[in-house]
Amino acid sequence: MIKKNIIIGMLIGLIANVIGLFATASILGQGDDFTTVIKAAISEGFLGKLVSLGAILNLGAFFIFIRKRQDYRARGVLLITVFIAIFTFVFKMI
Repeated sequence: MIKKNIIIGMLIGLIANVIGLFATASILGQGDDFTTVIKAAISEGFLGKLVSLGAILNLGAFFIFIRKRQDYRARGVLLITVFIAIFTFVFKMI
């Protein structure tokens, strides 16, 4: 049961990050297509910043799970957020 709740939290965190990435790309992309914004972010070297801004929605999911006393789901969201931070750091080093 505990592992199931952690995995659910990780999936919610991943989905929230993807939605946040789409929202950030649409807001900062000035009307461009999502793939165009991502390609520009890769070529100009700010993809990590874009992904990090997308992870802001994880904060909301985390606090919702904490408020509902679903600690293991909150732990899953936190794990995926830490994974995204590590991914962003490694991607920036390349």
